[in-house]
Amino acid sequence: MSSQSSETRHRGRPKGYDDGEALDAAMRLFWSHGYEAASVDLLCREMNMPRASLYQQFGDKQGLFLAAIEHYAETRVSKVTRELDAATLGVALAGYFNAVALLATEDARARGCLVSCVLADAAGTNLRFRAELATRFERMETRMAERLALAQRQGELAADVDAAALAAVLSAVARGIMLRARAGASREDLQAVARTAASLVPHSPLAA
Repeated sequence: MSSQSSETRHRGRPKGYDDGEALDAAMRLFWSHGYEAASVDLLCREMNMPRASLYQQFGDKQGLFLAAIEHYAETRVSKVTRELDAATLGVALAGYFNAVALLATEDARARGCLVSCVLADAAGTNLRFRAELATRFERMETRMAERLALAQRQGELAADVDAAALAAVLSAVARGIMLRARAGASREDLQAVARTAASLVPHSPLAA
């Protein structure tokens, strides 16, 4: 057998794991156990990935965690922020906060939020994680501020409201819902908080 055919067979050999499923498994493990408790051995087992492959693909445990955060944003957070696309501000905020409560409680083994709970807890003095946390918070607040600014242009929200400041407050409430879920609050209680949060936004007197 030629060396070229041998190399082709080696490259074509199944590696025994699926990249998407492996990253989803890592995300769930970090989400349920927290960063520190999710050991590399446990991650490898859950991901069905050899240790060497994990380091080759993600660099280290921190790299894997950040990849899991991005996967979480793409597959979970995006569904929440999509609610802000609703035609009216009231519907958008009601849908957004309800989606927050649902995400926070959909898996009994992984309550709360991978960003607001796990990444925030892991940040501490880790500058890499602190920068990532700041970026994630800023993105969410920017998205909320954009929706509020749209509501102002459409006459649903009073023009003198500081959209950026209100977005920061609403985002803080969403993070609070996530933290309460992590502490064991029921979905029903969190949905009540969600409804109240959505109702507190001041509407323009010109709005229908």
